[in-house]
Amino acid sequence: MDQFLVRPLFGGTEINWYTPTNVTLWMGLTVLAIVLVLVVGSRGRAIVPSRMQSIAELTFGMVHKMLEDITGKEGLKYFPYVMTLFCFIVFANFIGLIPTSFSTTSHIAVTAVLAMLVFLGVTILGFVKNGAHFLGLFWVSSAPLPLRPVLAVIEVISYFVRPVSHSIRLAGNVMAGHAVIKVFAGFAAIAAIAPVSILAITAMYGLEVLVALIQAYVFTILTCVYLKDALHPGH
Repeated sequence: MDQFLVRPLFGGTEINWYTPTNVTLWMGLTVLAIVLVLVVGSRGRAIVPSRMQSIAELTFGMVHKMLEDITGKEGLKYFPYVMTLFCFIVFANFIGLIPTSFSTTSHIAVTAVLAMLVFLGVTILGFVKNGAHFLGLFWVSSAPLPLRPVLAVIEVISYFVRPVSHSIRLAGNVMAGHAVIKVFAGFAAIAAIAPVSILAITAMYGLEVLVALIQAYVFTILTCVYLKDALHPGH
């Protein structure tokens, strides 16, 4: 599991909140890659788009449609944040698949911050936009009256569990895939089973490419669902 260890960039063993680490480096490279693809790659705005511009336009269109379909027109004002969230996660996931790189989204410290920002942002927005009416999100008015208090408790618990499930789902899937590849790679040194090990690594790597995209999509679509709850708590 040494691939998940956080190490200072400039030697030493002590890590403080201000210490540049391998996590800092690869998060910086993730932001740089996003800028290169979405800003530099599409700055020409050609009628016949280049490959970089096509990727940027497809990503923009997919996230925009996802947000509009789930939250409606009212949610489009929050598109810059949702787009940034999706791009950071998907780029971090793909960069983490580069050999000898560091997968930042495999650390719960990273995904928990992303999830808490979504949770706090959505909760604050819900009260700002709806006031006390936002609490109606926890009151199931369509249920029989004796069951409503019980369901309200369940809804409150499930609401506060959101950032936990939101963050663990992403970090757990990314970490598990990398760990399995590392296990298969350990068997590659044994001549008798090396071909099988290499095939298994190749298959797992292909699966991880799908997971990298799917987990970013799942994290983003859940963010849109939570945003819809804040904008329309009565629905």
